This record gives sequence, C-alpha cells and structure tokens, in this order.
Amino acid sequence: MRILFLGDIVGEPGRRAIRQLVPRLRAELPADFVIANGENMAGGSGITPRTADEIFSAGVDVITSGDHVWDIKELLAHLPMEPRILCPLNYPPGAPGQGSRVFERPGQPTVAVLNAQGRTFMGDLDNPFHCVPAEVARLRESTPIIFVDFHAEATSEKIAFGRLLDGQVSAVVGTHTHVQTADEQIFPGGTAYLTDAGFTGAHESVLGRDIEPVIKRFLTNLPQKFTVAENSVRLQGVLVEVEDRSGRALAVQRVSLPLPPETA
Repeated sequence: MRILFLGDIVGEPGRRAIRQLVPRLRAELPADFVIANGENMAGGSGITPRTADEIFSAGVDVITSGDHVWDIKELLAHLPMEPRILCPLNYPPGAPGQGSRVFERPGQPTVAVLNAQGRTFMGDLDNPFHCVPAEVARLRESTPIIFVDFHAEATSEKIAFGRLLDGQVSAVVGTHTHVQTADEQIFPGGTAYLTDAGFTGAHESVLGRDIEPVIKRFLTNLPQKFTVAENSVRLQGVLVEVEDRSGRALAVQRVSLPLPPETA
C-alpha cells in the first residue's frame, strides 16, 4: 500500500492546499491512506472541530499533532468523539485524546498510526524512547503496518528514535521544524525514515508566518503577533510504499508541490 504523509498544515493557506491538492494526489500517486499533521491549521496554532472536518472532507484519513494541539480549548471536548485526531502518546496520564490507533477499512490493509513528541527543547514529557516501543509491540498484534509521526525539535533525537524503531514500524517521519529535509531513506530493518516532512502552507514566510514580525522579534526580543503568511503556498510531505504482509517499506519519496498561481 502507499501512504501519503503531509507535513504541518499552517493556517488557511495550508488548508487550502489540502483541499485542492489531496483529492488529486490520492488519484494520481495513487495514495491509499493519507495522514496529515494539523496542529497549526486553525489560524496558525491549534485545531478546531471545524478545521478538522474540513481536512477530513478533503481526503485526509488521520490528523496527527504536537505541542500546539491544546492551544484551542474547543478541541478538548471534541477529542473523545473523534478517533481520527491523534495527540502525542507520551503526554502524562489524564491528557485528553489518544496517541495511537488502528484503522480498519473494508478491502484495504489495516494501518496503525502512532503520534509521539520529542523532549529536547520541547518540554518535560514521558520519555518516548521508553514508552513508544511497548505501544508499537501492542499495535503489531493487530497489523504490521505502523506509521509514526515523531514531533520533535532536535534532528539527533529524531534520527536516534527512527533507528530505535527500525524493523518494528513501517515509517518514522519527523514534524515540528517545518523545514523539509533531504535524508529520506530506508533503514536496514525496513523502516522508511525522513527527519522532517516540511510544512503545508505559505512558503514566502518564516515557517509559515509573516516575515516582518519574526524579524522584529529577533531584533528587539519583544513579543510580536506572528500572523499567518499568504504567498507561495506549497504542500509538502512524503510518500511511503509499504509491503502489505510484512509492513516493510519498499520505497520512500519526498513530496513538495506548489498550488497553481491562480489559487496560491
């Protein structure tokens, strides 16, 4: 099967890219299953039920997240009713949402998706190197096809985490830094890896935000409102082909597509 994973959706421009490009990509690639990190898709930070429904309607099967998933309180009450939105697995007990789920679809291979968050420069969470392998073992009782979104800052932590899970999952793809890396590969155990999938949104920007407020923050060290940028909208992510029975990755390819000029 072919799994398309899309990097962090930033604001309305990112959602527009999803609406316009995902239906086409599902048909042309083709993609059997689509995952997107959506933690920045509502006004540049957080998720609302409405924006989640918008992304699901465009053809995304699962939304993963990260440290901004809690920014809009409206989502908290919605999480128990929406199993297609995942939150990082290694938040403390009592945090709403779930960090992994097995998705069964008629006539298609069963897919598990797991969302975890790094700790370097990210906050004091449970150690993903300790808690994720046990969860992977549990998921493997249901399916060999497991896709991991590792939302982390440090490249060394991402690479080490991917190496830890090599041979146990189909893919480990990093999110959070919004800069697509060029290190896609398949590890010896059969796990596809990419340090960062990039982001889906306006690329004439600083990580999807307007340029001038970010520069002013660096110049003055004073708080600024980081508004969502609008220009040069691009969809970024990675396509992973997986062998259905073993769950081993067969191919991995970065994706980076602009919106047509009249719509970007």
